Amino acid sequence: MDMQPVTHIGHRPPARRDWRVFWRLTRPHTLTATFVPVCVGTVLALGETSVNWLLFVAMMAASLLIQAATNMFNEYYDYKRGLDSPESVGIGGAIVRDGLKPKTVLALAFACFGAAMLIGVYICAQSSWWLALVGTVCMAAGYFYTGGPVPIAYTPFGELAAGFFMGFMIILISFFIQTGGVSKEAVLVAVPVAIFIGAILLANNIRDLDGDREKGRKTLAILVGRDWAIRVLAMMFAAAFLWTVALVLFGIVPFWAMLALLSAPKAAAAARGFIGKTKPAEMMPAMKATAQTNTQFGFLLAIGLLVGQWL
Repeated sequence: MDMQPVTHIGHRPPARRDWRVFWRLTRPHTLTATFVPVCVGTVLALGETSVNWLLFVAMMAASLLIQAATNMFNEYYDYKRGLDSPESVGIGGAIVRDGLKPKTVLALAFACFGAAMLIGVYICAQSSWWLALVGTVCMAAGYFYTGGPVPIAYTPFGELAAGFFMGFMIILISFFIQTGGVSKEAVLVAVPVAIFIGAILLANNIRDLDGDREKGRKTLAILVGRDWAIRVLAMMFAAAFLWTVALVLFGIVPFWAMLALLSAPKAAAAARGFIGKTKPAEMMPAMKATAQTNTQFGFLLAIGLLVGQWL
């Protein structure tokens, strides 16, 4: 029988089983952090070869399953460590609000990993079995983000890990399975996407700074303080946009990639939205704007790359 942590008052509510509970458990608002890199990597590959759309769908499905599993591990371990309560914002709430048993959430997470591995077998068979090793490392990073004795999310390296594995690596894998190699262009284009995904995690940690500090976390936002964390977030946005401009100026990507700069107003709104706020609920609009910036930037960049290939 699953016992509730002593840090929680009362009992879990009666379990609900409708599909909306399981949908919220995946934290769907975060899934564009996977959708965008797969699309960008595939569009880059389209400039060099014809795309195998079954492989694209397989890569998208496997990546989304891994991220959904990571979110479920997050839900499970944050609950077990007493971080989540019915009042917590930014969580799926399947355990503390909807009454799902923690072991059910954990089982669903491993089921998503299992499904991703089966899809991964197809991807490897169509491309390279070396990807089995790469995929295993990426899945391990998803688990150890909040699992294990020293979760990555509890250290100052959460943003770096998220940007590298969810942004950088997904773009390169998506490109590799279509072309059989990795190009300089793919590596360089992956950088700003990785920065934006890291920014989503930093925004999350700014929002949760006070609660995380009380629970003993040592996130980047806690180490530098709220004001400097907001400045770092703004600098990350600026670095991603400047990197994109440099890619155009050096002829690495077509001029149309500058369309991605249209997401700059949303980035500015996200950074300003954190200023002067201390309560998590007050910072939710800024957190949402940060995720929307990543989505806008990624899709505009993909569109710009496509237009540049056609013209």
